[in-house]
Amino acid sequence: MNRRALGRGRLVVGIGAMVAVIGSFLPWYTVGGGVGSLPAISDNAFAGAGVLVFVAAVALLALIALPYAAGDQPLAIDRAAAFVVVAAIGVIGLLARLAQLVFQLGSNVGSLAPTRAPGLWLAAVGVAILAWGTNEVLRERGRL
Repeated sequence: MNRRALGRGRLVVGIGAMVAVIGSFLPWYTVGGGVGSLPAISDNAFAGAGVLVFVAAVALLALIALPYAAGDQPLAIDRAAAFVVVAAIGVIGLLARLAQLVFQLGSNVGSLAPTRAPGLWLAAVGVAILAWGTNEVLRERGRL
């Protein structure tokens, strides 16, 4: 059996993907909830384009695990280009959801502060880590 090592890039992508998945479940904004105000209203990644962050993170975890699940046979999808495309979907999803929130919240952009939107910030860190890991995968392979 000839299994290849995980590699630094795949490890970094996996860590970033797990951070992004955790961030997808936490609140991405919170409005209200103060003393004498309306009850708190919040949403997570699944309320808009942020779902692309979750889907991309899970897809990247699947891309990491796929060669080990397939055994010794080489897979056509196990290429650096697949990592680039899926990571780009995650970045686009994060930016699109951020734009949605800025337009939705209007003057309440303070609701995107790290204390009121921990999921957004954690997902942003996760997406940044997986983009860095994707760059490492590109440098390991040397080509798309």
